[in-house]
Amino acid sequence: MRIPRFYLPAPLTVGATVTLDDNAFNHAVRVLRLKPGVALTLFNGAGGAFAATLTDVNKRSAQARVTEALPGDVESPLRVMLAQGVSRGDKMDYTLQKAVELGVAAIQPLLTERSGVDLSGDRLTRKVQHWRGILIGACEQCGRNRLPELREPLPLATWLNQPVEPGWRLLLDPLAERGLRGLERPEGAVTLLIGSEGGLSSAEIAQARAAGFVGVRLGPRVLRTETAGVAALAAAQALWGDWD
Repeated sequence: MRIPRFYLPAPLTVGATVTLDDNAFNHAVRVLRLKPGVALTLFNGAGGAFAATLTDVNKRSAQARVTEALPGDVESPLRVMLAQGVSRGDKMDYTLQKAVELGVAAIQPLLTERSGVDLSGDRLTRKVQHWRGILIGACEQCGRNRLPELREPLPLATWLNQPVEPGWRLLLDPLAERGLRGLERPEGAVTLLIGSEGGLSSAEIAQARAAGFVGVRLGPRVLRTETAGVAALAAAQALWGDWD
């Protein structure tokens, strides 16, 4: 049986007894119905994981004793920033979940002309908290110990005016003349810019190109917004990352 993994945003050191936070408690005790003595894996998102044993469970709290620092690291050597146009419904959730599984290092949600999503005030706060929960759950499932960086949603034009990490700046464009195979191995990070539903407008594409983005296509078919970023990440990992 696979040892369950839980994200716990707290310092983790061998020999310490830690209290599970509400999310970990609900998952471990109320969903999985784990009992004292069960083995756990804990990670705090900063890198590294720890073996632990559930020691005490009651109606409202649970504790675990950290027993061992675990070896191994599943982070990709390729740093990818996914700049994703915000999409509606569960499409954005799907993209974020699969991006984590595919090794994304950072995610920049973007508000574009065709996003069709109102993110302001409390709604923005709740949405970002929801997305963070998606990232945590995906890390728990796929074995990552480092939580990808989730940046504050920004209008595309605002983000394009900010400094971008050195490396490839790629704009997915079905009309582009070349694909990923036509690019040399990046010396720095890879930034992938993906439009929301309906894609980027011609003006937004022009703005991105003026900011140094290079248009690439993934094939002859037009991909949906929830597919495009995932497919681009998979291709980048196969070409330059840790996919054999």
